[in-house]
Amino acid sequence: MTPPLHSIISRLHLKQLRLLVALGEHGSLLKASQQVALTQPGASKALQEIETTFGTPLFVRTNRGLEPNAVGHCVIRYARLIQTDLAHLRDEIVGIMRGQGGRVAAGVIMGAVPLLTDAISALVARQADLSVEIVEDTSAALLAQLDAGRLDLAICRTTISQAPQVYDSVKLQDETLAVIANVDHPLRHAKKLTLHELAPYRWVVYRTNMPMRLLLEREYRDCGIQFPQHLLETTSAFATLALLQANPSFVALVSIEVAQFFAHRQMTRILPLALASRSEAYELVTRKGAWVPPAAKLLIDELLHRQS
Repeated sequence: MTPPLHSIISRLHLKQLRLLVALGEHGSLLKASQQVALTQPGASKALQEIETTFGTPLFVRTNRGLEPNAVGHCVIRYARLIQTDLAHLRDEIVGIMRGQGGRVAAGVIMGAVPLLTDAISALVARQADLSVEIVEDTSAALLAQLDAGRLDLAICRTTISQAPQVYDSVKLQDETLAVIANVDHPLRHAKKLTLHELAPYRWVVYRTNMPMRLLLEREYRDCGIQFPQHLLETTSAFATLALLQANPSFVALVSIEVAQFFAHRQMTRILPLALASRSEAYELVTRKGAWVPPAAKLLIDELLHRQS
């Protein structure tokens, strides 16, 4: 039986986590013990204590050394995450003590990526010691990471949450949508398009129940057209671009900021389709009542200043 959480927390030590990571890298108790400055007998004893703490073996002993089993791979992955979080903790402490710099983790939905990256570019030009982590995902995934403390802020939508009241949010800007395609798309020379004309082409879209996907479904419904059954679903701007580059007949629905970013660099073409539906606005979201690190406050101020 897996021990309770309080038992694991009280018995596990940081040096043991370092040993786990080293074992995952080397597969050798001798090399791992050398990396963490332990004797081989000391490392062997520490590994026994770790396995006792988790209540299960973590490695398979073979003639090639130690190979992690399924639980071992899981524990090593989280040991690496804890080490990374401690490094981020140190960066934030240094930034706080210096009164500048530090680290911020910001989440963003695909359509708002240019909005965030423009703000970060301007901010790091003034704050050379600032470190930034950008996480691109859906609103639901970003809110979950906010809840877990993995993100300091996110540009997304709280309307998808069943408990939007737990967040502080500020409207940043309305989202305007555009249809993009390969520069050699068959309809590239059209002056004006209807959804009926685009219906035969395969769409690259967000997955079911995402706001942008719902908007496209509504457009089809209002035009009396059956929504396509066979779609290419992704939340990644890069995957969207790669798909459009791979097949000139594909079309995608993205924010106007993303569309213009690609089009100005001649990576895609904006197709002249006017959409009747309006998309929801982007929100700047933080966890209500949560402490906002100084570095995150700098980025929040930059985003709000650029929209004012």
